[in-house]
Amino acid sequence: MPLRRRPFDYVLLVFMAINFIVTTYTVGLEQLVIADPNNFEYPLWPPAPMVDTIHEFGRSADHVLFERPPFYQMTIWIDVLLFGPFYLFAIYAFIRGRNWIRVPALVWSGMMLSNVLIILMEERFGQFASPNFPLVLSVNAPWLLFPLIMIWRMCKEPFPKPRVEATA
Repeated sequence: MPLRRRPFDYVLLVFMAINFIVTTYTVGLEQLVIADPNNFEYPLWPPAPMVDTIHEFGRSADHVLFERPPFYQMTIWIDVLLFGPFYLFAIYAFIRGRNWIRVPALVWSGMMLSNVLIILMEERFGQFASPNFPLVLSVNAPWLLFPLIMIWRMCKEPFPKPRVEATA
């Protein structure tokens, strides 16, 4: 079935593209190239205004993002090393209608839900609890919602072959 006949898939494609460009290789990468947000030099990537925005949000609301405890750093490595490439493969598979993406999409969904739920538990009750948990929850909500949508989308054969009508 061509992409134009799967309009909801455009939503997933936009989500994966934004994740690839912004979440994984801008916000996530910033947390790997800047070990200490209190003492650093601006890297070549991400751009300085993005670094400043990330740090300001971390200082004001998302203390886990700013403090970068070891468990959180591991979620960022998973994002950069596994999720980033997944987004590229998934974008290709969704555009071309390739069923081989089903298992990787289900694995991504489970890993993403686990990571986000663990981070949110820290944000709510942990050592680096957010002073504005409703804001942090709302910012992170897409990464709870979209894995559930992906699981629903992958429940059966995601890209069925069109049925060919028998001719008499």
